Amino acid sequence: MKKFKLFFMIFLSAGVMLTACSDDDDDEPTPTNNNNNNSGDPSIAEIVINSNDHDSLEKAVLRFPDLAATLSGSGSFTVFAPTNAAFAALGSAVADIDSTALRNILLYHVIGAEVRSTSLADYTYANTLSQGPNMELLSLKADVTGGATINNTANITTVDLDASNGVVHVVDEVLTQQSIVDFATKDDRFDSLVVALTAYPSFTFVGTLSGSGPFTVFAPTNTAFVNLLSDLGATRVSDIPETTLAAVLSYHVVNGANVQSDELSQGQNITTLGGTLTVDLTNGAQLMTSDTSQAAVDIIITDVQGTNGVIHAVDEVLLP
Repeated sequence: MKKFKLFFMIFLSAGVMLTACSDDDDDEPTPTNNNNNNSGDPSIAEIVINSNDHDSLEKAVLRFPDLAATLSGSGSFTVFAPTNAAFAALGSAVADIDSTALRNILLYHVIGAEVRSTSLADYTYANTLSQGPNMELLSLKADVTGGATINNTANITTVDLDASNGVVHVVDEVLTQQSIVDFATKDDRFDSLVVALTAYPSFTFVGTLSGSGPFTVFAPTNTAFVNLLSDLGATRVSDIPETTLAAVLSYHVVNGANVQSDELSQGQNITTLGGTLTVDLTNGAQLMTSDTSQAAVDIIITDVQGTNGVIHAVDEVLLP
C-alpha cells in the first residue's frame, strides 16, 4: 500500500491508480449498454467475440489461452478494445507479431479494476497489467477535453460496454507503451520542463532519458518553473545560464533506479545525477534539498510508470 496520499491521486482496487484534475468534458463518447453489470451481461471475451469490428483483437487474445480465460472468467477488469482498423494500421498481421511483443501490447490495454467513463478526467493516469522496470505496472494517460483519448492519440469511440467481469471501451488505435519522455511531452503540465530539457544545443537530457534506464525523475510542474523564474528575476527558461540550468536539471534525475513512492522512507537519501536529496514524510511527502536553505519540496503526483522509469511531480524546482 502506498505510504501517503498526495494531491491529484486516488487509488482503486487491485493496485490501479487514477489521478484526475478536471471535470468530464461534454464531448466524451456517449455511454452504451449500461446495465450495471447484471448477471446476464456477457463476459469481456464474449463482447470481443460477438463484435464484427474486433476480429483482430479476438485473434490476438486467442493466441494466449491464459489471457483469454482471464477475460472470460470472474474478476473485474477494464479493456480498451482496438478495432480491426486500429490493428490494420500496425502494418503487420496479428499472426506475424512476435508473441512476447503481442502479449505486452494486449496487457497494456487491460486495467485490473473496473474504470467507467465517469471516472475519467483530464490527466487521468491508470496502471495497466503490462509490466515495466522491476515488474512495476505501466501507466497510461486519459484525457476528456475535446473528446476522450488515451495517451493523447487514441480516441475512445464507445464507452461503458458492460461485462460480467468489468467494462469495455472501444479505441481507434492500438495503444503504445510510453517512456518517461513520452509522458512528459504529452502532459502539458510539464511544458516548461520540456523547454528546459532542450533549452541549449549542448543539452543531451532528452536523449539520455530516452535510453533504457531505468530512471526516476522528479518533474517540476509549470508553476514550479514560474516560481523559479520569479525568484531569479528572469522571464524565460533560456534566461537561466547554461551551466546553472544543467546542474538544476541533473538534480531531478536518478539514474539506474526505478523508485516508486512505496519505496520511499523517512530520512532516506536519494542520489541524483546532481547531488543528494533527503526524503521527509513527517508533513506529507517531501524532498529536502542539499543547498544551504534545506528547502522542503512537496511531491504532488507519484508513480507515473513508463517503460524506462517512473515520474513523480514536484511543486518547486529542486536547487542543489
